[in-house]
Amino acid sequence: MGLDGLFLYALKNELGSALVGAKVDKIHQPSKDELVLLLRQNNKNIKLLISIRQSSPRIHLTEQTFENPNEPPMFCMLLRKHLQSARFSKFQATGLERIAVLCFDAVSELGDSVVIKLAVELIGKHTNIILIGSDGRIIDALRRSNIESGERMILPGAYYCLPEKQDKSNLILLEPKEIAEEIALKNAMLEKAIISCLDGVSPLIARELCTISGIDTDIFANNLSIEQKAALINGIERLKNAVLNPKPTMVLDNNNVPFEFSFLKISQFGNLATTESKSNFSELLEFVFLERDKKERVRIFASDLAKLLSNAKARQEKKIAVRKKELKECEQSEKYRIYGELLKANMHLISKGAPFCDVPNYYDTNLATVRIPLDVTLSPAKNAEKYFKKYRKLCNAAAVLEGLIEESQKELEYIESVIDELLRAQSLLELREIRLELQAAGYIRQEAKKAKVNIKLSAPLEVVSPQGFKILIGRNNRQNDELTLKTADKEDLWFHTKNIPGSHVILLLEGKQPTEEVIMLAAKLAAEHSKAAESSSVPVDYTKVKFIKKPAGSKPGMVIYKTNKTVYVTPGKEN
Repeated sequence: MGLDGLFLYALKNELGSALVGAKVDKIHQPSKDELVLLLRQNNKNIKLLISIRQSSPRIHLTEQTFENPNEPPMFCMLLRKHLQSARFSKFQATGLERIAVLCFDAVSELGDSVVIKLAVELIGKHTNIILIGSDGRIIDALRRSNIESGERMILPGAYYCLPEKQDKSNLILLEPKEIAEEIALKNAMLEKAIISCLDGVSPLIARELCTISGIDTDIFANNLSIEQKAALINGIERLKNAVLNPKPTMVLDNNNVPFEFSFLKISQFGNLATTESKSNFSELLEFVFLERDKKERVRIFASDLAKLLSNAKARQEKKIAVRKKELKECEQSEKYRIYGELLKANMHLISKGAPFCDVPNYYDTNLATVRIPLDVTLSPAKNAEKYFKKYRKLCNAAAVLEGLIEESQKELEYIESVIDELLRAQSLLELREIRLELQAAGYIRQEAKKAKVNIKLSAPLEVVSPQGFKILIGRNNRQNDELTLKTADKEDLWFHTKNIPGSHVILLLEGKQPTEEVIMLAAKLAAEHSKAAESSSVPVDYTKVKFIKKPAGSKPGMVIYKTNKTVYVTPGKEN
């Protein structure tokens, strides 16, 4: 799925009519691959989205609301400097290339009228947004080229030039008969022959041309009969009319999920798919990419947090493993105490400088002989003292290690709870809250120089049961603490998966007696919003809020409780 040259040609014609004369009011860069230009025209706001993300490159008007970073990136600041208050005049002619060059009438710092251009290149792996000055030189680009790669130079100060044009026919400028004759000379299957001859044609459109012409795609172009050539000419004529009089259309699979889109109705899939038309291209692209882009933005933002948490989890697991190993070594402390006692009891039998001594072990019922290694540089008394010292050291270490292991276990539980939050996060706002939580917990360094930015916090999820009970679900550990310790009444019911990271769920009773059905619903919601969401027979503890306690100094979301009951539920199914 993607924009081909013919689609972009029709799209630019539509956008040009809508944007001409519009004044640039604001510019935002929600992510590294996206720009949003807010324009004003006839007292109306127009929002233009430009995306060069490889999975969804496009340009169109949008109604979406974007979450912007606290500080705009440098490229965004540069665009504001040159394009703020500029007026869109036209799209520069670029043939059927997948390039849209937006021309803006602007005023320079000296007060002169200048034309600033913004080239949006939607070409496969080389997607880019390039700001071009009035002298034709590149001011800067979102993606600069590597000088050593030998590619087209996209660097500040270099002259901007379009990519090298392929030697293909322009459907808009040539007659269908001329194009058909050129295709018929190719010694290749018809679909490939069409792609090699026609500029701006994707495999989807090449196959559709074969379909509307009534010719198989795998027939060789130079083997077309006279009748087939005539049908091909007619098909090219219909394709040309479709470009000049486009009908924005998407192709849906059996689950009503769009998997293709175009400027004409696509018929090549027959009964295997359905088509749906939209009133304009912007509406079409918005519908096709909205959910995909939302998930992609969340995925990109979450990837850094996921890496940080994964590393933190690995560190704690390593600490626990090392400390358990050391604790196991401490179990030998009793052996060293016995060595010391036996040396004291047999001091008169040990020669100074001996490497070892064999003495009866009176701690053993059979009085078995035990060999005790000795330090030849120490006296028998000093050797005994050495073993007593080692015994005391290991005993003290054991007490410390048990505390450290418990501390690391709690830290690991907290990290796993945040990982669960991250997996369930569905918006950038939720991810930013997780980042703030990790900053407060010391996992992410806070930049002291930056002024604090007030971020609007998300609200807990709310579900109303068929019986009219409100059930509140924490999205993250901050909300978990807020719900359990501040929002809930002491007589309300608290739910959480047993020994499994997940959300705090509060069943608000408001003086009513809960039924078994609503208790099971709340338990099911607790299981669905936990690490065990894909499991079956998930144990869920519940108790009154008054029995929930938060230990002093514990991490967000960490509580202890008593007098609870446990039910078993299966998420997603009736229990």
